[in-house]
Amino acid sequence: MLPGTMKDIKMISRSFFFLFTISILLLSSCQEECRLPFLGTHEVVADDTIYYTIPKFYGWKDQDGQPLDFKKVEGKIFVAEFFFSQCKSICPIMTSQMSRIQDEIKKNHWESKVGLLSHTVDPIHDQPAVLKSYAKTHGADFSIWTFANADSAVYEVAQKGYLLSAFPSDSADGGFFHTDQLTLVDSFFRIRGYYDGTSTKDVDQLIKDLNCLMQERY
Repeated sequence: MLPGTMKDIKMISRSFFFLFTISILLLSSCQEECRLPFLGTHEVVADDTIYYTIPKFYGWKDQDGQPLDFKKVEGKIFVAEFFFSQCKSICPIMTSQMSRIQDEIKKNHWESKVGLLSHTVDPIHDQPAVLKSYAKTHGADFSIWTFANADSAVYEVAQKGYLLSAFPSDSADGGFFHTDQLTLVDSFFRIRGYYDGTSTKDVDQLIKDLNCLMQERY
């Protein structure tokens, strides 16, 4: 055996063990950071936690006038928003941020796993043809992004489904008040995050959380 060989081997072994330990700690830290909360009320039944889920929906129409129900996003992670086509205040900003998320979905080839769902709060005006025109103007890819008309049920969908606000209002710009929040929903219809849809910083965080949620689910 050459002089110093055993000493070198021991030093290499210590270095390898140190690097391995650091890698494990960093991996554990990343995994902890990627844990997203479950929002909404929940209950414990027989030591099993039952988390709040958005109710399954039926009888809506999409931008093509076709029937739309929960199966469109069943088994997918999705991001939801509330808007209306004639809105001149926050909606254009929110729609542009949804477009950013669409770009992220395409970049990562998540088309079959992640969707976008935009709910109009002006169901009388925003008929399918109007929704489709609005969507095309903003570069929507309909294999990812669906525009929904739920008729007047949309206000209950917002308040009792997503736990957010949306309602007609004479004092609001355009005649409707609606939340500026984007909602991140996992593939089991559980709410995992709310983000200000007018804030680039908040949507940056949404995209990070979406990546984390993809790791958790897939």
